[in-house]
Amino acid sequence: MRNTDIFLDEQKYIFQTYARFPVLITKGKGMYVTDNEGKQYLDFLSGIAVNALGHCHPAVVNAIKNQAKKLSHTSNLYYTIPQVKLAKKLAQLSGLNKSFFCNSGAEANEAAIKLARKYAKENLGPEKFEIITMRGAFHGRTLATLTATPHEKFHKGYEPLPAGFKYVNYNEIKAVRDAIDEKTCAVMVEPVQGEGGVLVPAAGYLKELRALCDEKKLLLILDEVQVGMGRTGKMFAFQQENILPDILTLAKTIGAGLPLGVMAASEKVAAAFVPGSHGSTFGGGPIVCEAGLAVLETIERKNLLKNVSEMGSYLLSELKKLKEKHPIIKEARGLGLICGIELEMPGKEAVSKMLRKGFLINCTNDKVLRFLPPFIVAKKHIDSMIRALDETLSE
Repeated sequence: MRNTDIFLDEQKYIFQTYARFPVLITKGKGMYVTDNEGKQYLDFLSGIAVNALGHCHPAVVNAIKNQAKKLSHTSNLYYTIPQVKLAKKLAQLSGLNKSFFCNSGAEANEAAIKLARKYAKENLGPEKFEIITMRGAFHGRTLATLTATPHEKFHKGYEPLPAGFKYVNYNEIKAVRDAIDEKTCAVMVEPVQGEGGVLVPAAGYLKELRALCDEKKLLLILDEVQVGMGRTGKMFAFQQENILPDILTLAKTIGAGLPLGVMAASEKVAAAFVPGSHGSTFGGGPIVCEAGLAVLETIERKNLLKNVSEMGSYLLSELKKLKEKHPIIKEARGLGLICGIELEMPGKEAVSKMLRKGFLINCTNDKVLRFLPPFIVAKKHIDSMIRALDETLSE
């Protein structure tokens, strides 16, 4: 089919909830995707932080194929080996004993909100239900998670929103302390705000939040949907500060493109969920869990965290050089392989120009160009992207 036929059929048959770019991608391998006309694009977006091993990594493809031949679904009424193996592996890596499997980051955050409330009512007091979240955050698009996301554009049209959330400024410990009252049960935060514009908090911020939650007997929920599983250079972003949250949410990277979300928690907090407390028909199916295991094992076997740290530092240094050259760049920032440059003007046109040059990036929070390359990225890929970005900003 021609592009125009696909585009017209998409408009006719699919809800118009996405502003798509006029590209029909048909295949991908490693750092590259290819459209139906044979044009290649260097992928510095990774499906929005999903394809951390690149496209169609052999370990993931083989894991999916082999499991699909044996068993694809049973529901969670029965035991399956891949699910138990993945949960055990995550516990060993994170230090959090229990995992609940679902299908997305939003579902993982929804589960975290439910768990925090249930634990608090049973252990901290029946009046405890409110969760403090940060301005600039993005936690998902269910009614609860979009309410946890303090952004009017996501709220508009869905009122009345669920009660139980209070918003404070990101990266300000005093603001959190001042917001705590007799209703507060938890603090929910992203270690790096991705959708909020690649905002990296000051060193010690997470450690101070952990100490404050301990002091006030609150739960600390870390949303690592975008930055977990290695994107910051550590397997989990909270390891940058050497802390442990009470509840952790993951998705994106761990599924390698398949629908896999995780809500992990300490043994004590997880005990609040009993049979019937929460559930998911498809969550943690055999195929997605085998894919998740393949991702984790490949990251470890290939020592990809080292590459994330090295290439992340290199990418950020090159972006900072562009800042010195182009007055249009207000700031370059990032941690590991989540980097961004904030522009003095909207970034939509720059994204389109980069697309025409053969590079996939995106713009978040209107003015921040975001770079989320796969963990296999090399200097030659970064150099190529930087040259194209330099030209784009000059234009």
